[in-house]
Amino acid sequence: MDPSVDSPREPHWEADPSATIVRRLGKSPRELGNTNDDDTCPDIWQLDNGDIAVIGRDLTSAYRSRLPADAHIAEGERLVVIPGNTLSAAKPDIPDASS
Repeated sequence: MDPSVDSPREPHWEADPSATIVRRLGKSPRELGNTNDDDTCPDIWQLDNGDIAVIGRDLTSAYRSRLPADAHIAEGERLVVIPGNTLSAAKPDIPDASS
């Protein structure tokens, strides 16, 4: 018997607005040269519940019609873009997926 048939579905993930910021993942925008001391500060933060917060440029409207068929932007979601070096610098701080 296929165990996936009888097993309950995973609960739907929801962002928890009461979660607090714990630590930056990677280097600061200043260290990476991604800011001119203005309001453009792409960043990645870990929250106390394990979720990740990303500060980036909101390009939802630019990408909505160009998403792959299996990708969707739901009401209340935004597609944000960050410089590749921001994510690369965060890699050492991101734990491996648990099995």
